Amino acid sequence: MSDSVSAKECIDAIAANVEQTVIGKPEQVMLTIAAMLAGGHVLFEDIPGVGKTTLVRSLANALQLPFRRIQFTPDLLPSDIIGVTIYDEIQHDFTFRQGPVFTTVLLADEINRATPRAQAALLEAMAERKVTVDGTTYGLSPDFFVLATQNPTDYEGTYPLPEAQIDRFLFRLSLGYPNEQAERQLLAGADPAAHIEDVAPVIDAADLHHLKELAAAVHVSDGLIDYAWHLIDATRQDPRIRLGISPRGGMALINAAKAYALCMGREYCIPDDIQTVIGPTFHHRLILNQGSVGDDPIPGIIADILQATPVPTV
Repeated sequence: MSDSVSAKECIDAIAANVEQTVIGKPEQVMLTIAAMLAGGHVLFEDIPGVGKTTLVRSLANALQLPFRRIQFTPDLLPSDIIGVTIYDEIQHDFTFRQGPVFTTVLLADEINRATPRAQAALLEAMAERKVTVDGTTYGLSPDFFVLATQNPTDYEGTYPLPEAQIDRFLFRLSLGYPNEQAERQLLAGADPAAHIEDVAPVIDAADLHHLKELAAAVHVSDGLIDYAWHLIDATRQDPRIRLGISPRGGMALINAAKAYALCMGREYCIPDDIQTVIGPTFHHRLILNQGSVGDDPIPGIIADILQATPVPTV
């Protein structure tokens, strides 16, 4: 890969391989790939059985990356995630036994069913790609990528993620139900999830590193920076919003837009890139005033902000 054209071909090949097992969700697949290229993590807030685990495992196979899954439960301990130092009676010394966080692609399934103490075990790993146990710091894979799930319809026995943890996720996505055509395919044929192991690898770690470098190098004009700032500032001025987008959230928006532009085969951003990623980037970072009611008013608020903000010409 030497330019954005070959990068686009490579990204399309990854998406096509994943879509062999995740039918009818091309936008969510591409946004997940974009999040990975931006160095971020993804929170899937969805009902069970719509293909979240299938998507994650298929993506790991397409990238030839190590994959681990943690089922979060109320009795999960931080040591179950990070690892534990144990005494070796033969060697008469303490050794560190690595936990499942020592991987590249980590599925944190039903993350909000674990206690805040267990949830917090991922904070350092997600932010800095390292963990500290008993005063010793251990590095994780530079491509460490967390995809977490939580069920929005069943909060009994759950512990809502604190703002600091939520902010570690670049995107909040939802797969949702498949469309009619896709679901008819599922009903008429074999379960595509049964063919996860058949997903062929497309790139290796070196290619992934190169794709990330290309994403980081995507050009963002001064006009688009100004456009992004006005969108960010609008969240801080909107009377329906108690806590708007932070500077870190603003940087997340730009990084996501750059990665998505690369996925679209461009070496530069356009307003469409920002408009595509603003929902997944802003949704989980906005905290509303108590007066804002409805099933989920945030998408409407973001749409209002987009409509009220002049779009620059590129």
